[in-house]
Amino acid sequence: MSQKNILLIDDDKDLSLVISDILESYGYGVSLAVNRKEALSLLSQHIFHLIILDINLPDTIGFDLCKELREKSTVPIIFASARTSETDRITGFEIGGDDYLPKPYSMQELLVRVNALIRRTYDFTTKEQLITFGDISVNLTTRTVLKDNQPVSLSLREFDLLAYLCRHKNKAVPKEKILSDVWGTYAPVEPSTLTVHIRWLREKLEKDPAHPLYIKTIFKVGYLLEVPR
Repeated sequence: MSQKNILLIDDDKDLSLVISDILESYGYGVSLAVNRKEALSLLSQHIFHLIILDINLPDTIGFDLCKELREKSTVPIIFASARTSETDRITGFEIGGDDYLPKPYSMQELLVRVNALIRRTYDFTTKEQLITFGDISVNLTTRTVLKDNQPVSLSLREFDLLAYLCRHKNKAVPKEKILSDVWGTYAPVEPSTLTVHIRWLREKLEKDPAHPLYIKTIFKVGYLLEVPR
């Protein structure tokens, strides 16, 4: 896997330098921003594969910056904040965060979560980067979907779910495992959330969503993406 670049947005410069040193020692490229203005400037100039975002910033609230980013980017975001209430954690996930790490945290736990999210998002073989079934083409590298050669607009979570099914194509995956792997082990989501997202994917991809050809329900198990061999 080629080097992945991380943007760390936190106004605690000393902590940021420590985190940067740790991540760089494990092969990541790290850029630092202390506020929204610096973060947006860096994002306009470089490609980042993951963002670590504090909530309390000098010129904005991290939640607002996350919403702003989600309007144009699906890059994974880890909230790292001293705000540890259940309401804050739920908000973080609902607006598009992929993980939530309460401060203070150990560097080892941060590294484990970064590695897991990077692996889940990007770690697949070259052969699997483009998945095609029927008139649908899913590019796992560029995170784009085409149907009849026309772009399909998917939300962050819809694409994450579709990409996960692509990586497990022709295998029945239990609902509980999909929720854990796509939304995160500690994400406050209900099983019905998965059902709704499956329905949305079918409506956007299947010719007859009520009788899907590709995204199949496996009774008492979960779901399967059927891709012709």
